[in-house]
Amino acid sequence: MKVLFFSDIHGISDNLNYIKKLDDKEKFDKIVVLGDLYYAGPTFDNSKQIKSMEVKDFLMSYQDRLICMKGNCDSDVDIKASDFPICSTLSLICIDGLDIYLTHGNEYSIEKDRKFQRKGMLVYGHEHYPFIEKKNDMTFVNVGSISVPKKDSEASYGIYENKTFTIYGISGNVIERMSF
Repeated sequence: MKVLFFSDIHGISDNLNYIKKLDDKEKFDKIVVLGDLYYAGPTFDNSKQIKSMEVKDFLMSYQDRLICMKGNCDSDVDIKASDFPICSTLSLICIDGLDIYLTHGNEYSIEKDRKFQRKGMLVYGHEHYPFIEKKNDMTFVNVGSISVPKKDSEASYGIYENKTFTIYGISGNVIERMSF
């Protein structure tokens, strides 16, 4: 199974065409969006244009393969206006015998160090910079942000396939990779 992960769109559609072309090429089985879909927040610097309806239409076009998490900037109004399910807090998928927990990152993350009963990986965004780090029996994967990267990182996303998780920048370079 091949799964695409990205996060923190914040209503900015600039890189969604890249995601569409990537999906056209790779034919992902599932597409996981890890929250912060439409709203940029009060600290947004307005250097990019917010196009929330374009983001909604883009996500709708993938609703048959979409798993979507609620982010800290996603309001109840946003969720009601979206014609696809948006899961809150924490979800679990199992692929290739691996438990892959999905969250936005504001409640569960490597820094929050909440305990899980199983081995596996926690995949999230929220912090807007990508990394993969193993800690005890959990692997923490932050896919960064597809729209508003921080800490001098580039816009990024992750792909899981054949027990390997790879984070890519939209330039096509590999940022991090880990096999399980």
